[in-house]
Amino acid sequence: MARKLKTYQTSLGFFDLAIAAPSMKAALEAWGADSNLFHQGAARESDDPDVIAAAMAKPGIVLRRPVGSAGSFGEHAELPTDLGGPRPTKAARKSKGRTAKQPSSRPIDKAAERKAALAFEKEQKRREREWAGEEAARQKDRERRQQAVDKAQAALNKAEQEHAKRAAAIQPEIEALEKRSQAEKARWNKEKERLEAALRRAG
Repeated sequence: MARKLKTYQTSLGFFDLAIAAPSMKAALEAWGADSNLFHQGAARESDDPDVIAAAMAKPGIVLRRPVGSAGSFGEHAELPTDLGGPRPTKAARKSKGRTAKQPSSRPIDKAAERKAALAFEKEQKRREREWAGEEAARQKDRERRQQAVDKAQAALNKAEQEHAKRAAAIQPEIEALEKRSQAEKARWNKEKERLEAALRRAG
């Protein structure tokens, strides 16, 4: 059975955010918050009928408006135009919103509530599929990079083994040349001594 939705609001970055969700936890997940904004006093359940109506019309979708404004929420919002000026206090924004827009007494429509709750679940599943797809793509990229590392490591290992094999094959030749070099040195020393002795005798 679909859970009843509530409308929650917060401010993150340059935007005020609103969403119709079954719980604070679901709202935090949809906002991508990494801490409990409700416990910090940075998020609350909305009692503004216009905000509630906008959120219930698109349950599960994060709606935005420029931070500090009293405009309507939508899926897309322009950046605030008064970033340089002082921001109004939370109480002032609340008061401004209430004086500009009188709360309308809308009757509770059970059918609309059920429809909104089902729409939220549908949006949540779509978002979960999207996240799962992104995670699968990241996993595939990690595996591809790991395969490239493994391939390069295997090539290095093979080259090292080939080098060791060739060096081992050359070693007997090196030792044989070393013996020939030493034998030639010994022969030359004898030959030199003989010739120098002959030179001394001739002198």
